[in-house]
Amino acid sequence: MKEHQQKLMALQEKVEKARSLLDLPEKVERIAQCEILMQASDFWDNHEKAKNISQEHEQLASELALWDRLHFTITELLALLGDLQKTPDEELEKELTDRISSLEKEYADASFVMLFSGKYDKHNAIITIYSGSGGTEAQDWAEMLLRMIMRYAEKKGWQVQLLDETRGQEAGIKSVTFSVRGKHVFGHLQSEHGTHRLVRISPFDAEQMRHTSFANIDVIPEITEEDAVVIDEKELRIDTFMASGKGGQSVNTTYSAVRIVHNPTGITVQCQNERSQLQNKQTAMRILQSKLQQKQDEEEAEEQRKLKGEHKKAEWGNQIRSYVLHPYKMVKDTRTKYETAQPDDVLNGDLDGFVTAYLSWKYTQ
Repeated sequence: MKEHQQKLMALQEKVEKARSLLDLPEKVERIAQCEILMQASDFWDNHEKAKNISQEHEQLASELALWDRLHFTITELLALLGDLQKTPDEELEKELTDRISSLEKEYADASFVMLFSGKYDKHNAIITIYSGSGGTEAQDWAEMLLRMIMRYAEKKGWQVQLLDETRGQEAGIKSVTFSVRGKHVFGHLQSEHGTHRLVRISPFDAEQMRHTSFANIDVIPEITEEDAVVIDEKELRIDTFMASGKGGQSVNTTYSAVRIVHNPTGITVQCQNERSQLQNKQTAMRILQSKLQQKQDEEEAEEQRKLKGEHKKAEWGNQIRSYVLHPYKMVKDTRTKYETAQPDDVLNGDLDGFVTAYLSWKYTQ
């Protein structure tokens, strides 16, 4: 009984501390605001905005219910423990043991969700993968990374939409842009932002030499309409061109693909996988808004570092992970030091270990 009491008291302390850190009253207030918006007669006039508000309401309500349930379950089990101390009952004691075990797992799962504390962690994500120098070898590596993330998204039940793709001449991809939508997508996938290094025996080398390849993954949060940066269309250059397939071949005879250049910053985005030029333009604008918001956030963060006397610039695109397939097998994250000797599993979308390690590392920075 003493062990049960110690476990419950420890859980109670952790849960109450977490509830305090999460500022649940603020979440209750936001849920009420969402419900008022959702009851408006014109709520669904703007479908995209309505969908985002509905999703936010669902996530907040679920989070609140989870921590309330943990709080009340601990109170209930402490009362049951008190009864057992007065009147021992073997069957009830077994039930208490099982429920404490379930409670510990539920708390561990809830604590993991707490790691998604960043401003955009609950947002969807827009991802671009670029092959590094090295031609076909690097382009094949970029496609392997695309498959890795798409398999991870599939396991999570997320939705993936291909937005733009430039294929390599022989194999692989030069670049690809796609969106991923689901619960805490950016929170999970921000761990993949940076340069990924591969060491292997090249399947494209007749002499079977060992090659090192690089590819960069750019992960940005998809900005919702209400948070979007206002863009002056006079500052844009918009080009249209024929959508291309493998090897640069045209796949249709209309100029449906769209490229947008933001002249003040030089940021360029393009989209060619939607069905019409209008849809491609709308998607490209969405990507541009997200990239401009990212740039603005980076500049603000850099200014804060300067004020604190930290002159280190934000490093986007630094090497974050190495994948060694020969002469030994190892995948190691250079930031968290998390590693595994199962690269095949990782490349097949088993990223949870790296994601959890990154979130824990980021939480302590």
